[in-house]
Order: sequence, then structure tokens, then C-alpha cells
Amino acid sequence: MVAPLLGLAILYLTTSPFTPIFACISLYPFPPPALQINPNGEVVYQDASVYGVVGKAVILECGPSVPDMYIWSFTKPGTEGIKAVVYNVGRGPRIQKLAETLGQLTVISNSAAISIEKLPLAAQGLFTCQAFYDIENEPKVYYYYVHLIVRVPVTKPSLSLSVESPVEGSTMWMHCDLENGTGPIRYVWQHETHSGNITIIAQGDSSVINVTNVNRNHTGWYRCVASNAVNSESSNRVWLNTIFGPDIPQIDVTPYSITERGYSALERETVSLVCKAQSNPASQYVWFYNNSQVYSGEKFTITKILRMHTGDYACLAQNTYLNTRSKKTISLTVYYPPDGSPSCSVEPALNHTSLRLLCSWPGGFPSPSLHWTGDLIQDQFNTAQQTSSASSTAIMLPSGGLTSNNSLFTCLGSHPALKQSTQCSTRTYIPPAEPLCFAHVNNDKQSLMLSCYWEGGAPKALVWWEGPEGQSKGGEQTFNILNLRYGTARSGKPYTCHAKHPLLVETKTCRLSLEAPVLQTQRRVVSVYEGSDVQLTCNLRANYLPVNEIIWFNNQGVGVQDTSKYMLLRAPEWANLTVRDTNETQDSGEYRCSTSNAVGGTEINITLVIKKNPMPPNATLVRVMYTSRQRNEVELEWVVENQEAGGWTGFFLEHRWMSERPQRKGSGNEEKVGPVIWNRNILQDPAVRIYTVGSLTPTVTYQFRIIPVNHRTVGHPSAAQTPAEPRYNVYPAVIGAAIGGMLFAAILTVLLLMYIIRNRNNNPRLHDLLFGRQHSQSRENINFPEDEVVSRSEGGIEEIGGSSSLGPAMALPRASSPLTSSPMSATLTPTSQAPPPGDDNEPVSVTITVKATGS
Repeated sequence: MVAPLLGLAILYLTTSPFTPIFACISLYPFPPPALQINPNGEVVYQDASVYGVVGKAVILECGPSVPDMYIWSFTKPGTEGIKAVVYNVGRGPRIQKLAETLGQLTVISNSAAISIEKLPLAAQGLFTCQAFYDIENEPKVYYYYVHLIVRVPVTKPSLSLSVESPVEGSTMWMHCDLENGTGPIRYVWQHETHSGNITIIAQGDSSVINVTNVNRNHTGWYRCVASNAVNSESSNRVWLNTIFGPDIPQIDVTPYSITERGYSALERETVSLVCKAQSNPASQYVWFYNNSQVYSGEKFTITKILRMHTGDYACLAQNTYLNTRSKKTISLTVYYPPDGSPSCSVEPALNHTSLRLLCSWPGGFPSPSLHWTGDLIQDQFNTAQQTSSASSTAIMLPSGGLTSNNSLFTCLGSHPALKQSTQCSTRTYIPPAEPLCFAHVNNDKQSLMLSCYWEGGAPKALVWWEGPEGQSKGGEQTFNILNLRYGTARSGKPYTCHAKHPLLVETKTCRLSLEAPVLQTQRRVVSVYEGSDVQLTCNLRANYLPVNEIIWFNNQGVGVQDTSKYMLLRAPEWANLTVRDTNETQDSGEYRCSTSNAVGGTEINITLVIKKNPMPPNATLVRVMYTSRQRNEVELEWVVENQEAGGWTGFFLEHRWMSERPQRKGSGNEEKVGPVIWNRNILQDPAVRIYTVGSLTPTVTYQFRIIPVNHRTVGHPSAAQTPAEPRYNVYPAVIGAAIGGMLFAAILTVLLLMYIIRNRNNNPRLHDLLFGRQHSQSRENINFPEDEVVSRSEGGIEEIGGSSSLGPAMALPRASSPLTSSPMSATLTPTSQAPPPGDDNEPVSVTITVKATGS
């Protein structure tokens, strides 16, 4: 709502494209006084200033109340002429043509105020409103001077740089170019970094700023913001790229380890050298090793660095745009620890009467640090003698058995290349067992070796031999061998081995007494059946001195080797001989095993007796018969005599043809008997007694026989027999035929009865004859069985009579004795003539004569 009564003009000012500012400006510099009537008739003058914005709207007020008449006029700045714009003399407002140049001017209803929309810059000037009040009584005249000031918003500024890529240390300027805007105009200069932080570097009324001594911190985005009383506008960002560098490079070593001599690294680890030098554009890097170029790039990586890589490494940074460079050198030392861990050992000293502890850890740069620890070391430190070198240390413990058994000593080792120290331990102890002695003869039988050892213990024990007649040998650690020429050993004389350990005051001993070997066997006489395999055993009785290989000789006195006939199984203490497939003639006799050692030899005889296999018992065929009339299978059964004696492993079942036709071969072995071949079936089951032979020719006559066998012997064949025919029995056939006839007669009788029942209307007489009448009056009263059937004579006639409407009485035959009866004959004789069908039912007598004759 326009405020004509409040005396306010609304100005719309824009300080930025997004922030509208509304300003309410009073048309009067002071609050307007109440309307007063000037008694002197003087004109009242009032001044006011109103601010408008180009293109916006503005309201110009004419007094606090509506006058009776008013006239608006306009005076252009710099001129004195006043021209009417709009007036109202009581007949409504009249807008003049001048108003068209001042914008879209309208008079607000019910007031004298005017509104100008789309305010042009030409509307700036002095607007005068002449207001007349109470003109009918005593007129009053007011002059309202409204100074309209039209302001222009600032346009979007444009930022320009004198040099977009200045060199560090040079001078440049920035200019904020603005096309339009009502002053005063204020300029603000903003700097935006890579991270997005915005700071104000300058502000003021000047559109140009100078930058002296440009540095790398000036690099970034720049914009200028221009603002006046109306609005505020920002320019687009402009990138300022400062050219500088390179600075002195910074070298980072990974993994980081610094010493007094510079950087250090551990051998075989991966070392990365990173060179960074501040520069724009970015620097290019070249790496030098001992003044020799080795790599181009920012990061120089050495995979599995070696000790040979120790030296000076230099990084050269280059700025190709400025053609400038800088360089930095570092010293890298490759530290490498000794391989593994310290090695601890304990050694005998002073002829195995004292101990020396040795700790060594060779290699590494620098040399490792080694020292012994332990309570025993501290207790004996005053009397112990310690010596050290670059990579080892040794300590001598006092003699006299002062060190206890199973004592532990520890050596600690440290190295700059290791984060933690390492250690090794050694323990001194007496061998757990006693010294052992044994003898051995070499393969060529040139010497006898007497061995003595005392295993275990730390340090190793000292052993030496003492024998008869100067046969001795000096001391050696753990193991000692005394070599004697073959045959020079003294039988029965002891050979003594002495053993000495630093932890023991006294020495230990073991002795050997050399003896000749002694052979033994399980059985001196061995007997077996011919054809089987037999094993002969020969073993050495325990003695100290080892023997040569045990040798077997056969019954011919010839040395035995592994062949198809003989098999040898050997061990140092025994040798077994196996004779395969024994034969009475070839293999019976004396066998001998022999051996010897450095002292003497021995042998033992074993007698081998080969027996013949017994003859199998005889077998007899008890049944040989065809299984059917087809004559293609024969079943045989036999018995064995003297079964308790045993001695058979199977049977030969043989058969042959009894004709001169071509002979057929069987599945088994074949044996010719005269001109005819016996076909053989082998039965490997000794318990079988019944067997069936099939696939025979029905038209051929065969003979069969059975022969018992064992592994080596074939028994006597049984007497040959020809198969018998199967027995023929007619009794089952007769019984079957009778039962079949009875079943056939029963079926016919049933069918006949069913036919009569179904056709009783067509044959009523036959139906009544078999089943009788259906009503009770048609039946004859039969009180006793004798009234029903009367026997006239043996083999005679039975009569069934009575009054009947169906016909005469009927005489049935009675069975007679088969010895007296004659062939059956039947005569049907009517006794009376039947009446015609139309007559009354009269009784009719019918006589049936049946004669039976037996055969």
C-alpha cells in the first residue's frame, strides 16, 4: 500500500544479485508539521530528496493530504526551465507528454502522489508539486520540491592481470574493469587458495592494485568485488600462477634410520629415496650414486639393497621453465648383521682336563658385540681366562672337575642392524651311556677294525686303544678305530678302549676278547616229500668278533648262489638256504654252511632226506546213469577206499567213445588208450563224490572211469563202465490218465445238468425224471425206503412206480456182481398205450428192462 498520508517513498536498492535491500526514505528531512493556515496568505515551501534505481519503481508524494488542486512539474538538472508533467484542477489528473520520457508515470488514486515505474536515468532532476487547499474560502498554497536522484547499479566487473604467470620476485598489477555504476564505488580484492580458503588482500576506491615482489604464496584464484549504494557484483575467478624454484631438495629415506655418518639401511630390505624440491612448474629429478647418474624420477627405490650399495646419493632438481637447478647429497651406509645367530660351543682343553667356551658370530658390519653370561661364569670369572676378537669370544674355565654336570652357558650377541639382541646357549654334560667296543672285518679281508665310541656328551670324549704286544692307538674324540692286519689278532687277549671326559676325573674303559665263530642250526637232519620246497637254516652264535659272509655248499660240495633251484636269504648273523622242487635223486645228501673271522673258521653239516610221495587210494564207480532219455548227460557217483589214509588231492574223471567215429576233444587234458582217446576232466576238490558230465552225443555209447591223484602221483584207474538207461515206470502214467478221465466225465455231467435245467420247458419229462415234480401232489408218498426201491433179483430190475401224470413207472438196473453178470442190455417195453394228449390224465405204465453184462 502506498503511504500518501505517511509521507514515505519506497526505494528498492540492490547491493548484490542475491541480496535485495529495501530502504524507506522520508520525503521530508524532518517530520511534516500539521497543516497550518497562513493568515498572511504566504506560500509555504518544502524540500525533500528521493533516491531511485534505474529500471525500478519510485513514488513521489505531494503533501500529507489530498489538495483541492495540484500541478506536478519537472526541471532537468543544469537547466532552469520548468515543465508540467501532470495536473489536476478538480476535474481529474491530466498527464502531459513530457511524462513519457520520465518512465511509466501514473497518479495514485485518492492522492496527489505519482508513481514512476521502469525508472530511466533521464528522470533524475527536480520534481515540483504546487498544492492548493481550501480554495473556496481562503486558499492556501504549498510548494513541494522533490529532488529525484536516480542511481545506476554496478555491472559485473572484469578482472585482468598484467602478467598471468609472473616469476617470483617480480612486480605486476591487477585491474577491475567496470562498465557502469553510480559512484561512489568500492572495490574489494579476494584471494582463494588451493584448499578453498578465501582472504581479502586489498579494498578501496581504486580499480587497480599493484603487487610488488611476487612470491609463491600469491599463487591462486583472484576476483574483485565492486559495490555501490545499489548493489554489489563479483568478477569471475582468474588464476595467478607464480613461477619459482627449485628450492634445495629435501631427501626422505624409508625406512628412516640416521646415524652419525648419515643414513643407514639394513641389507636385503627395500630402501626408498624420495626427493622433493618446491618448484613451479614441478621439478624434474635426477639421482646420482657416487657422482654417476643412476635414475631419473622423484622416487628412487632400491629393492633388496646390498652392502655394495653403501655410498653418497645426490638428488638434482631442475626447473626447465626457468632453467634453474639445485642439488643435495646424503650418505647411505648399508648395515648388515652376521648371518643367523651366534654359535656357542664347548671344547675340551688341557688334554681333556678343562673346558673352553667359544662364542662366534662371523660377518656383519659393524662387528657384533658378544659376551658370556651365567651364574657359573660370574662365580668363576676371577679364575677364568677370557679372549676376544672381532667376531668371537672365548673363555677358559679352570680344570680339576669344578664344573658340574649339565651346566648351561649363554652367549649374548647384539648388532646395530638388529632391534633385539640374540643369544645362543651351550650345555656341558657327561655322555649318558658307557663306552662301546666292537670289531669289524673289511670286505677285502685285509684288516680287522676294532672300533670304540662313546657317543653323546659335551664336549666330546677322548677315546684311545691299548692292546697286547704294542697293538695300540692314540686318542681321538668320540670314535676311535684300531686297524689290525687280518690274522694278526691275538685270540683270547683283551683289547682295552679308554675314554676320558673333562667333567670326570677318572677314565672309563671297555674291552674286547677275540674268538673264532660258532655256527648252529635248528635241525641237523631234515626230511620232506619229493616235489616240495625245503629251507635249511644256519645262524651264528653271538660273539664279539664279526665273521665273513656265511657260505652254503650243496650235496655236491659246490658253493650255492641264487638260481631257479636255490634261494638264499642273508643277514650278518644268519643265512638260510631254500631248495626248490626237491627231487629224491638229485637233492638228497649232505649240505654244508661255513664261515670264518680274523681268528679262525668253522662249518656245520645238515642232512637232507627226500621221500617219495605215497600212492593215492583206489576209487570205484558205483553209479553211472543217464539223467534223462535224451542221453546227453550222465551222472556219476564213486567211493574211495581207505579214506582215513588220505593222500589224494583230486580226481581225473575220464570218458571215451566206444565207436570208431572221429573223436571229439574235451576241455581237459587228453590221454590215448589204444586206438581210442580218453577225454579227461580234472576235479580239484578231494571231497567231491558225485559229478555230472554234459554235452554228450545221444547216439554214441560212452565209457567212464575215475582216477585219484595227488601232487606228484596218479593212482590206478577204476573199471570202465557204460552209462545205464533211466528206469521206465508206467504207474504214474496210469494214475494220471485215470484222474484225467474222471475230471473229463465230471465236466460233461455238469454241462449236461446245466443244459437240462435251462431247457426244462422244452423237455419237461426229462427234467421231472431227474429232479421230480415241483408241487407236492405229483409225488408218491414214500414212507419207507423199501417202498422206493425193490430188488427183484441180483443183477435184475429195480422198479420205481406209482401213479403219475407224466408217464408210467420206470425200472432202473441194479448193479450185479461182475462175476455173474452178462453184458449190459436194456429193453424198453411199453405196458400200455398212452392216451392222446387231449384226454384226461390217466395213469400210464411204462416198463424199462435193463440187462447188465460184465466182462
